[in-house]
Amino acid sequence: MKKPKAFLVSLGCAKNTVDSERVLGLLKEKYQLTDDPSEAELILVNTCG
Repeated sequence: MKKPKAFLVSLGCAKNTVDSERVLGLLKEKYQLTDDPSEAELILVNTCG
């Protein structure tokens, strides 16, 4: 079965990069990661609060 595609963009501080890497690690279990948001069924935006 083909996995849905996910795209993540991280905006803001350096801590977001660490958080985004953790999220990407979790997403890889159920999603195929893509660098093209137009291909993605799931788009996540990680920002500073």
